[in-house]
This record gives sequence, C-alpha cells and structure tokens, in this order.
Amino acid sequence: MAGGRLTAEDRRRIAEGLAAGLAYAEIARRLGRSRSTVTREIARNGGPHGYRAARAQHATNWRARRRRRAPRAAIPHTTDDRGVRTARQFEEQFVAIMIETGMAPMTARVFAALFLSEAGTLTATELARHLHVSPATISHAIKWLEQRQMVTREREARRVRYFVDVDVWYHTWAASARAMAIWADTTRHGAGIFGTDTPTGDRLRTTSQFFELLGHDMGQAAEHWRQALSMQRRR
Repeated sequence: MAGGRLTAEDRRRIAEGLAAGLAYAEIARRLGRSRSTVTREIARNGGPHGYRAARAQHATNWRARRRRRAPRAAIPHTTDDRGVRTARQFEEQFVAIMIETGMAPMTARVFAALFLSEAGTLTATELARHLHVSPATISHAIKWLEQRQMVTREREARRVRYFVDVDVWYHTWAASARAMAIWADTTRHGAGIFGTDTPTGDRLRTTSQFFELLGHDMGQAAEHWRQALSMQRRR
C-alpha cells in the first residue's frame, strides 16, 4: 500500500470513483491505499453523495494549518471562561437528550464528545482524558456506536482514532428504516402462519401494516434529506 497523505490527484480519483458508483474497497485498491483511509477521507469531506475533490483538498489544508496553530480539543477552544462554560453546558444538554431518548449514558457521552469536537475526530486517549474514564470504557461505547454506523475507526501506529461521519444522522435514520422493513416482513409472515382470521394473526397483520407504513415514510424522508443536502453542498 502507498504511504503518506492523500494528494490532490488521489482526491480527484476518489471523486471519479464515487461518481462511477465504485465501492470504497475498489477505489482504495485502485489508489493503492487502505479501505479505512478512503472511508475516512470520504466521511470527513461530504460523504459519498457530497464529496468534492477540490473542497476536500481545501479542507485538509485548512485543518493542517489549524493543527499547527493549536492542539485539537474535545470541545471548542476559547479563552473566554464564559464560552467554555457555555460549550460544556451544551455538551451536557446534548448528552441528556440522547440518554432521554434511549442511549446508554456513557455511550451518549462518547458520541457527544466526538460529535462536538472541532474536527469530528478524537483518539481513544483523547476521549478517555476528556471523559475521565478508562480506554476499555471508551472501547465498549464505541462498539455500540460502530454497530449502528454512527462512528468509524482507524488505527494510527499504536493509537486508535475515531470519526463521526458527516452523514451520521442519514445513516442512522436509514438503518432504522431498514429495521422497520424487517419487522414488517416478519410480522406479515407470522400473520400468514396464524391466519388473519385469528386474534393473534390479526394483531400481527395490523403490526405489519404499521411497520410497513412507518418504514416507507422514514425511507422517503431520508432520501429527501440526502437530496436536499447534496444540492446545498453544490452551491
């Protein structure tokens, strides 16, 4: 595999590969890069539907200048104490909402720290330091988030870096829509087994109709959002 950072030519070829509908693995193979490198590059710069080579190169140059000026922080850097308090208060509010809607407390804290970080990426060590927990605790929370396509990871020498996909909410919503379709199929099958003229079969049929309608609406909403975001990024 080729080493070093991605070049402007690499990014042009990634954009061409996406436009041609190539899988990430195939793009990586043609570049002579790891799949994780290509996945991270696309996730950090608009996602598969919004990736633009020139914009990605510009963003990379900007991040490099920022790294030279100041170290990355888990929360927005500011010398204003009031600004620091406000950022931390919002982070706690962000965490509280996710806990209230069903996410485990530590998982919510890990996701919030990543999502609110300036670059949308932190190492396992940075997360552990920010949250005052062990690396093992971070790893457990990350596993849950990875299973739901909410974060990705990449190994850098002896450390692991985590990333929040720019399209995280789209992926999460789309996954939920797929889950609704599975429930609809399963309960429809059950209705056929028990018979719709029985109380059990009727409940299963009604449940199947509910999940089918919900999944359809969720799928349409996700697609409309993706198209709107893609148009917005072209402006």
